[in-house]
Amino acid sequence: MAEKNIVFESGGLKLEGLMDQVKGGAGVVVTHPHPQYGGSMHNNVVESLVKAYGKAGYTTLRFNFRGVGKSEGQYDEGVGEQADVRAAVEYLRELGMSAVDLAGYSFGVWVNALGIQDLNDVDRMIMVSPPVHFMDFSFLEYSPKIQLVIAGAEDDIAPPDMIRKMLPRWNGDASFQIIQGADHFYGGKTGEIEGIIWKFLRKEE
Repeated sequence: MAEKNIVFESGGLKLEGLMDQVKGGAGVVVTHPHPQYGGSMHNNVVESLVKAYGKAGYTTLRFNFRGVGKSEGQYDEGVGEQADVRAAVEYLRELGMSAVDLAGYSFGVWVNALGIQDLNDVDRMIMVSPPVHFMDFSFLEYSPKIQLVIAGAEDDIAPPDMIRKMLPRWNGDASFQIIQGADHFYGGKTGEIEGIIWKFLRKEE
């Protein structure tokens, strides 16, 4: 992968990102875990999402939410962060991407989910460890865009049993994959995330 540093704007703020642009019309925006707990685009799970999509021939864009790293602004409790996601998706669309996926991990999933009903330019959403035990997901209604959900069997922030109960309301047809022996941080298990996403993307071709 040949990721390059990029800067794009979100509501007048400059955000930093890493993009690997390849030929073809498919792209993905990847969002990171909670900024107030050290989350950034350099997270191991974010990197595994980027790798899996890159291997499948997608242009990948991961970025730091406002107030993280060199991105301007400050943490905005998910409100400004939704604008950041929209700006990232628009950035890929302006590069000519005809299909854009949205993939997030933990807090990133929550931000993606908050805005998904208004993100007409997003084709599919992938959720890794939606933090249902830690953040409120009661707002999330049915969306056909939710197509793959991944959680660790030992994850107490995104407990598989809680997710299983919520999934029919989000999208009962979505694939739900549980990684045995993995907690919320996926130490030593990111290869399994890559494998699941790779299979999912291959199936769609």
